[in-house]
Amino acid sequence: MMHRVKLSSQTTRELLTVLQKRSTASYEDYEKAVGRILDNVRTKKDEALFAYTEEFDHVKIDAANVRVTPAEIQEAYAQTEPSLVEVIRRALVNIRSYHEKQKRNSWFTSEENGILLGQKVTPLQKAGVYVPGGKAVYPSSVLMNIVPAKVAGVGRIIMTSPPGKDGKLSPATLVAANEAGADEIYKVGGAQAIAALAYGTESIPRVDKIVGPGNIFVALAKRAVYGHVSIDSIAGPSEILVLADETANPRYVAADLLSQAEHDEMASAILVTTSEALADQVEAEIEGFLTKLERKAIISRSLENFGYLIIAQSKEEAIEAVNEIASEHLQIVTANPFEDMMRVRNAGAIFLGENSSEPLGDYFAGPNHILPTNQTARFFSALSVDDFVKKSSIIYYSREALNQVHQDIIAFAKAEQLTAHANSIAVRFEGGSDE
Repeated sequence: MMHRVKLSSQTTRELLTVLQKRSTASYEDYEKAVGRILDNVRTKKDEALFAYTEEFDHVKIDAANVRVTPAEIQEAYAQTEPSLVEVIRRALVNIRSYHEKQKRNSWFTSEENGILLGQKVTPLQKAGVYVPGGKAVYPSSVLMNIVPAKVAGVGRIIMTSPPGKDGKLSPATLVAANEAGADEIYKVGGAQAIAALAYGTESIPRVDKIVGPGNIFVALAKRAVYGHVSIDSIAGPSEILVLADETANPRYVAADLLSQAEHDEMASAILVTTSEALADQVEAEIEGFLTKLERKAIISRSLENFGYLIIAQSKEEAIEAVNEIASEHLQIVTANPFEDMMRVRNAGAIFLGENSSEPLGDYFAGPNHILPTNQTARFFSALSVDDFVKKSSIIYYSREALNQVHQDIIAFAKAEQLTAHANSIAVRFEGGSDE
C-alpha cells in the first residue's frame, strides 16, 4: 500500500524526485494546447470564450447569460440547506477575524531637517478568483480566496467558475461567494477563464491579480499569463506530512493521512516518525479505514503513488526531512509539538497536537487554506491580505536636507557613469548658493 523507507539522504532525494513528478513542470505536453486557448481568447475575446465553454463544458453561454444574476443567487439560497448556510456564516466570522489581523497600514517617518519617508499601502483595484467546478464543490475555497481580498479593500472581486451542463453554478458555491462578498460572478472555467481574467473580453473585465486553484490546464494558464497580471501561486496536488513519535495516537494519524489522500490520485500523504511500532499501527489503521471510506479507489491509488511511511533514527533527522520536503500541510503530533514547531523552517500550515487535524484548517479555524505546494513552502506563504495590496515608497526631501547629501548622490551617480543622474541633482545647486 504505502511505501516504507528508512530515512537517509539518499531516500530523501529519491522521495523529492518522486514528488516533483506532480509539478506543473512535468506537463509540457499540455502547454501548447493551453497556449492556443490563451491566444484565441486574447484575440477573439467573447467569441473564443463561449466556443471553448461549449466545447469543454458542453453548455451554451453567451453575453446575455454569462454573468450570474441576483435571481440565480436567490435560487441558490433556496436550494442550499439552511444549516449549511449557517455553517458558512460561522466559518466566515473566523476567517474574516484572522485575516483582519494581517492588515497593514501606511506609515511615515519625518526628521527635523525636512525628510519624510514612508510606505503607502494601496489595495488592488480588481482581483479575479478562480473556483474549480466539475465533480467536486468547494465552497470553503470560495471563502478562503475572497475574504482576504475583501479585507484588503479590493475594489472589485470577480469570480469565475465552470458551469454544469444545466448552465448553472453549484448552489453552495454561489451562496459562499455571495456571503463572502464577490462583486461579479461569471460562468466560465478552465484555461479560457484565466485568459479572460488576464486579458479581458467584452463580457469579463481584465483584473490585476488571479488567485485560486484549478486543474493542470488552469495551473499552466496561470503560469503563462504571469506578468500580464499577478497570480498567487501555481497550485499543485494536495499534500500532508505528519511528524509523529511514539506518543501519537495511530488511529488519529491514519485518519489524518487519509484526509488528504482522498483529494485525488496525485495527492501525497507522508508519515515521518522515529517509531517503527507507530508506523506498523498506522498502516494497520489505514487498511481498516479503507474498508469503510467512500473514496477508497482514489485513496488507494494516491497511497500507492505518493504515500510514504518514513522511519527516522532521531528527532533531529526527522525534522530535517520535514524541512526538505516542505509540505503544504504539516501536522506535528509529538510529546512537545510547540518545541518541535520552532525548528520547522518550511511548511505551508502547521497543525499542533492531536486535536488540530488538517480539516480544521480547511473549513473553520480561520487561517487560509490556499497554501504552497510542490516544495514551494521554502519561499511561498499562505494566501493572505498581503496578496491583495501593493506598497508604494514615499520620499520627500526639503532643500536643506537635499543640500546635506547632494554631493554624495552626485559621486555615486558618476561612479556608475550615469551623468544625467548626477546632473539631475547638481542642477539644483548651480551657483553654489547653498554650499
